[in-house]
Amino acid sequence: MDQTVLNEISRRRTFAIISHPDAGKTTMTEKLLLYGGAIHMAGSVKARKAAHHATSDWMEIEKQRGISVTSSVMQFNYDGYCINILDTPGHQDFSEDTYRTLCAADAAVMLLDGAKGVEAQTIKLFAVCRKRGIPIFTFINKMDRAAKNPFDLIDELEKVLGIRSTPVNWPIGTDGDFQGVYVRESEEVLLFDNETKDHGASMVKSISAGINDEEALKKILSDHHYETLKNDIELLDMAGDPFDLDKILAGELTPVFFGSAITNFGVEPFLKKFLEIAPGPQSHETSDGVVAPTEDYFSGFVFKIQANMDPNHRDRMSFMRICSGKFEKGMNVKHIRTGKKITLAQPQQFMAQDRTIVEDAYAGDIIGLFDPGIFRIGDTVTTSSKNFNFANIPVFPPEHFARVQPKDSMKRKQFLKGIEQLSEEGAVQLYKQPGIGTETYIMGVVGVLQFEVLEHRLKTEYGVEILRNNLNYRFARWCAKEDESSDIDFSKLTLTSTSMLVLDRDEMPVVLFESEWAISWALEHNEGLRLDDIHER
Repeated sequence: MDQTVLNEISRRRTFAIISHPDAGKTTMTEKLLLYGGAIHMAGSVKARKAAHHATSDWMEIEKQRGISVTSSVMQFNYDGYCINILDTPGHQDFSEDTYRTLCAADAAVMLLDGAKGVEAQTIKLFAVCRKRGIPIFTFINKMDRAAKNPFDLIDELEKVLGIRSTPVNWPIGTDGDFQGVYVRESEEVLLFDNETKDHGASMVKSISAGINDEEALKKILSDHHYETLKNDIELLDMAGDPFDLDKILAGELTPVFFGSAITNFGVEPFLKKFLEIAPGPQSHETSDGVVAPTEDYFSGFVFKIQANMDPNHRDRMSFMRICSGKFEKGMNVKHIRTGKKITLAQPQQFMAQDRTIVEDAYAGDIIGLFDPGIFRIGDTVTTSSKNFNFANIPVFPPEHFARVQPKDSMKRKQFLKGIEQLSEEGAVQLYKQPGIGTETYIMGVVGVLQFEVLEHRLKTEYGVEILRNNLNYRFARWCAKEDESSDIDFSKLTLTSTSMLVLDRDEMPVVLFESEWAISWALEHNEGLRLDDIHER
């Protein structure tokens, strides 16, 4: 592999931002893009009436509600690095999209709200990062407002998430009297200027002074703030975890940064330190051993499919993480699932909705491919002569179900196209009852808000209004044989009267249940049956 390609791969840093809704994730993404010169003016999610919406919230419903419901992918250059940010939906109903996105990242940035600490959604997402063993960086946001005691926040990371932490900087003043942060390694104080309301466009004042340099520090801090800081740092130096790069890269220790994304305080020092520590593109497990980013062939997998990103054209994009080698526009690759040769035409890179055509891309990058309906989530493509699949991306069981049909039966064609499309994106899971025809379908979603998104998108993108009838099911379980020799016939299962057998879009049998009791009843009365709650595509 030639040196230019190796250099390009080593410049890549790909990470996802995860957090609870409202911890400031989209704001943080915008500020990072601002440093890369990618956008000239950051739009706050809160300013509903402002015409200027956050760059990473592109879908109409996101602009209306101020929440992120899809994952956005953005790329920018900073300080010699080429950075790919995956902005994930924070809203809990979209955790599945987030999970898939984390499969494409090499590191995660976990954003916490200084006043709230670790929240329910963060716990779920953190568990996913843990499972993948990727390094996690913690940014504690909104320090310009009253926040919890920083020791309590660090204690929470350990008690609730079970990860040890090492603060890179330490806040001065957390009761709404935020003064700035003390950077431990370089022994300097970065001062927070509350007067300048320019969203941090001006330079931050910094003063180099060790914690024992009382004279210099007292010129800029009150006696109370100085004493608190001195005691805090002494305690951290004695009892805190030391900075350990190997542990950080193994995902066992998280470096913690304090700051405020909306005022842009602490974002740039965080970005610089992050780039210094974060790993470049990592190797990926496949069905035929490990694929390193520096292999001389191209390979990648589809982790997300999104339709209609451009309201002027009905189109469909598949997002692909490049795992090895170099991608070139128009290259021919082997599509492993179908065994066909395909041409990857019109590849794009994104700034949320604004796209640019890419001539080439490298391991670690995320590209969007126009997709005429070839790809599914989890598909592998490669130029290698070997046939292998990247590790499966799991499908989570839905928890809410509804029967849906078009209000106007004349629009059945658009309805079918729309739900088929949304199910391929993974926005909803689609089931049909065997032997009932295709008039009605059963939809399964992980969270109720997805139904609203479904209705909104069918109406705005396909012009179809639907009738939705919510069902009482709470669990979906995929049917499998306890062992291969079993001759169980899934179409003749003995089930309780409130359970229902359906087929998913791969024609796999799935049973919908109303209660845990009905699941155990089905297992007792059907010998050789296994019911799986997570299904690997």
